[in-house]
Amino acid sequence: MTTLYAEESDPLCLPVQNAAWLAHAPWRRFAAMGDSLAAGTHGPSRGYADLGWCDRLAGLLRRVRPDLAYLNTAAVGATVAGTLDGQLGRIAEFGPDLLHVSCGANDLWRREPDLAATERDLRRLFAGAAATGALLTTFTLGRAFVVPRFPDWSDRVRALNDVIRALAAEHDAVLADMWDHPVNDRPGLLSADGVHFSAEGQAVMAAELVRGLARRKDRDER
Repeated sequence: MTTLYAEESDPLCLPVQNAAWLAHAPWRRFAAMGDSLAAGTHGPSRGYADLGWCDRLAGLLRRVRPDLAYLNTAAVGATVAGTLDGQLGRIAEFGPDLLHVSCGANDLWRREPDLAATERDLRRLFAGAAATGALLTTFTLGRAFVVPRFPDWSDRVRALNDVIRALAAEHDAVLADMWDHPVNDRPGLLSADGVHFSAEGQAVMAAELVRGLARRKDRDER
């Protein structure tokens, strides 16, 4: 039998009162940049607030920091090179102390993607993000979305995820590893476009980042 969840009862989500996980969070300027993953592009899910992960996280942070400044420059279809050229400058000018970076999926859509070039550009992007002085966060791509016309799609995503994991470790970023997360097995996870996580998936991604940020806050307070 398929289990249907609602946000309040979803074991992979955090109830609203668990904003307390981020009590005394130090971050006052939250930004996100990259592609549609960073933008929180999604479709609706019954029983879940119609919000992307990024707006969810900003809302939770505002519960403990009502004066939080929030900027999201992410754009649907953005490549890593496009993010470097069109978004990084705006982010640096904003001056975040918490910065999310998600990009690279659109670089995989080419008939013959240049993974070496994508890795070089991602290294530049993460270095530029780290230069802001902000704590970085990022996601790996989930396995739920496949592109049938690319038989090697899963291999492409695994290769990109390996780069993201390495860069997250290099820059001490908070990583929400979504590749093999159990949410991938849920029916109806993808939006009607067949590409992006629905509001249900967005809620789970936000929860994973909250958990990661709470762990980081606890680590830094020791």
